[in-house]
Amino acid sequence: MVLPSSQSGAGEPFVPVTFSGKPSLADLLTIETSASIFYSYARESDLSQLFADKDARNTLLVPTNKAVIALPRKPYNSLCFCSHEGPKPIEEGVILSEAEFDNLSKKNVERWVSAHIIPGSPVSLTSSGAHRTLLDGKNVSFTALDGDNSTPEWSRVLLDGSVHLTAMKEASNGVMYLLDGTVTVD
Repeated sequence: MVLPSSQSGAGEPFVPVTFSGKPSLADLLTIETSASIFYSYARESDLSQLFADKDARNTLLVPTNKAVIALPRKPYNSLCFCSHEGPKPIEEGVILSEAEFDNLSKKNVERWVSAHIIPGSPVSLTSSGAHRTLLDGKNVSFTALDGDNSTPEWSRVLLDGSVHLTAMKEASNGVMYLLDGTVTVD
């Protein structure tokens, strides 16, 4: 097959794009409708570039839409000034400009998303100890549950003692676990 001629006048042979291997984390998040709110937040920051980076190896802890909706305070609206030292509450009566509020919201979203990313993949879910996330100072841990050893390892653990992993998807650049809750940032 030859494509229609280009400006140079000569047609170029058609070379189909072939898929070889697993989808990236970005691909999985794109097609996982139950995680669309998390992915929407993630795309607001540069962190989302990690999801398509073929050389990055990350473990994503992705809350379902239902878990995000159930949050009492949404990630963009955590009512704090956030820095490398952690959140500092906004004083009562302080008025923020629209630009300050937008900037604060973006920082809050980036902090929240980064708390759901473990650099490195795969990670052991049954070993004792904490796993560092991309949010400075935030670690997560997994607790093994008693259960049927014939079920996958991910289905027999709790994240931070209370959050169930509901699904696991492997990607070319990491692993994505769907959660019935969220990683606590505050």
